[in-house]
Amino acid sequence: MLLSKEVVMSKEVVKSKMRMTVPALRRTWLVVLFLALFALVASPLGRAQNSPPPPQQPDQATPDAGGPGGDSGVIALPKKKDKPDDVPPPAPAAPKFKNPEGAPTYSLRVEVPEVTVDVGVLLEKTHQFVPGLKPGNFRVYEDGVEQKVAGFKRVEAPITALLLCEFAATSYFSINDMRNTAFVFAQQLRPQDYVAMMTFDMRTQLVSDFTQDKRQILEAINSLRIPGFSETNVFDALYEALDRLSRVEGRKYIILVASGRDTFSKITLDQILKKVKSTPDVTIFTISTGGARRAIMEGRGGFGGQMRELDNLQADNEMKTYASLTGGMWFSPRFVGELPDIFHDINNNIR
Repeated sequence: MLLSKEVVMSKEVVKSKMRMTVPALRRTWLVVLFLALFALVASPLGRAQNSPPPPQQPDQATPDAGGPGGDSGVIALPKKKDKPDDVPPPAPAAPKFKNPEGAPTYSLRVEVPEVTVDVGVLLEKTHQFVPGLKPGNFRVYEDGVEQKVAGFKRVEAPITALLLCEFAATSYFSINDMRNTAFVFAQQLRPQDYVAMMTFDMRTQLVSDFTQDKRQILEAINSLRIPGFSETNVFDALYEALDRLSRVEGRKYIILVASGRDTFSKITLDQILKKVKSTPDVTIFTISTGGARRAIMEGRGGFGGQMRELDNLQADNEMKTYASLTGGMWFSPRFVGELPDIFHDINNNIR
């Protein structure tokens, strides 16, 4: 009986030990499996840290918006020059000339004792032509050596001018002065001159386009019979004249024949002065009309006479300003006999 109990007890002990060992074995295998997996994962990470990263492949996918891709391809760097930049380029090869058959080879040498040099002097600031120069005002150099000036003479050059005339129903005196001034100007034109004519009252009108035919200018002056309006929009007319001349190449001149009073222009005095300053290569000569009438009416009292004098003084000041800003001259004749001398002085300055 005792043996059988011991056997029974030993079996129970073995069973209890087996029940206790199986869970322990399971935990042990789980730990071993976890360590093995950790070793497999850690070994590539270690190699990745020790080895350089692989080159990044360019993104060749086309953007959705249809623009260029992120990668612009291979960039070509310029090769450094072996020679410095200050080395001058080689001289061009001499042209080869083949003599005609039977023609001998010979050389020709010509000595020129005198060379003619055409000179025109303009002021740097106003681009005004400088007249009355003498041989002592010039020095001529050739290859750094001063040359002797053998002769000196003045010649008249052709001009490109616009005759801008006030033709408004203001008074007979102003219209008559304008016509006389325009006639004297046309009579002193040279065959090579290019001249156009514009008139203005409330609006501007191109009476004659640029021409070298003096008779066409005279016919345009004769066609001025009856003005349409009494307004004198000199600001608008001068602005349009400058705008037209800005599209003409070379040096240009405006002969403004007007009373100078502005009555109904769309632009202001500041705007026209800005336009005068900004238009290059244009010289304005101004001739005020109505001088004889102003001399007759001068000194008359009353409020109307004072206002008229103020208007005339303001008009004269504006006409002077147009001329002075461009290097021209202002004239205010009272008699027709003064006009030939006036245009003689203008020709000496512009030719």
